[in-house]
Amino acid sequence: MDIRKIVTIVEETRIEAGKKVEPPTKKAAAIAVIKNPFAGKYQENLDELIGYGEILGGLLGKKAVEALGVPVENVNSYGKAAIVGEAGELEHAGAILHPKLGAPLREAVGGGKAIIPSAKKMGGIGTEIDVPLHYKDAAFVRSHFDAMSVRVHDAPRADEIVVAIVVTDSGRPLARIGGLKKEDAKKEDGLR
Repeated sequence: MDIRKIVTIVEETRIEAGKKVEPPTKKAAAIAVIKNPFAGKYQENLDELIGYGEILGGLLGKKAVEALGVPVENVNSYGKAAIVGEAGELEHAGAILHPKLGAPLREAVGGGKAIIPSAKKMGGIGTEIDVPLHYKDAAFVRSHFDAMSVRVHDAPRADEIVVAIVVTDSGRPLARIGGLKKEDAKKEDGLR
């Protein structure tokens, strides 16, 4: 796998709607820009990209947790996304994100019973993507339904794929719309 660059972004919210957020909420993204080996051609077998997903799940998961700056047991939410350059196809993003990326990401974030929400799209240089987020151990914890917008200013080129992992140390700032609370989640089946 050829990785052209890795980018990390940390977002810390200290004030929301004029109210101080204590403690501040944090989101961190780790993003890799990789060469797409199947750009410009149809390839029936996508095992190579599936293998990339397994590597990137661990690599980007660790980098995102490091950027977040909290102990792994304090990681709350996660999400994943990919942008495929114009010479690729959407299925290339699916091959990276779905079959094997999850297990190493879960290891990097200290577990995670809930499905890892994902997004994928085609795009050119500078395309932004919203990486969906939810609580890693119970998908129905409403306070953690969120997203982080990420972009790399010079990617993806036509023959590249941008792969992003996002982790958080909390839910949304000042969450107050009810529903299942994190502390009440059973964390048994990844749902509630």
